[in-house]
Amino acid sequence: AFAGIAESGTIIQVSGPDNPTTLNFLPEAHIVVLELDSLFASYEEAWSKLRKAFGEGVMPRTVNMISGPSRTADIEQTIVRPAHGPKNMHVIIVR
Repeated sequence: AFAGIAESGTIIQVSGPDNPTTLNFLPEAHIVVLELDSLFASYEEAWSKLRKAFGEGVMPRTVNMISGPSRTADIEQTIVRPAHGPKNMHVIIVR
C-alpha cells in the first residue's frame, strides 16, 4: 500500500501503468503489505506524503482509499457485504 491511516483503518492504493486499480478489487481476500513508515495518524499526513511523492499537479491516475469490505442496503434495506470487491482485507505492517 502507498500509505495507511490509523484514525480510520484506511489504506491508500495508487494506480498507474504498472499497477492497475483493478488489482485492488478483484481478489476475494485482499492482502496488503504496508511499511511502518507509511502509516500515518491522519488523512492530512497521508495526503502530504502523496503530494511529496508525486509533486504538485501531477497526481497518480487513481487514488483509492479502502477501509474494508464494501456494503450496501439498497435492495429491501438488507445489508449485503461485500457489495463489490474483496470479502476480506488483511494488512501486514513491516518495518
